[in-house]
Amino acid sequence: MNFLLLLILCLTLGLAPFKPEPHIWEKLKWLFKEPSTMALIDYFDFILHGSPWVALLIYSSKKIRLRFFN
Repeated sequence: MNFLLLLILCLTLGLAPFKPEPHIWEKLKWLFKEPSTMALIDYFDFILHGSPWVALLIYSSKKIRLRFFN
């Protein structure tokens, strides 16, 4: 996967909708504040919006490891 593609996914799907605050940020606050009030669809939504960020983190860590520790 390409770094630019992952970055575009993070900035679009990972942050959408942008107003009043990014959706992933709202879900993270909700998860750490009141996880008992989250429904199954909220967890699915969290995974959907969080997966581009996880993919970017994995891709970046692999590239850094290959560059500096190989």
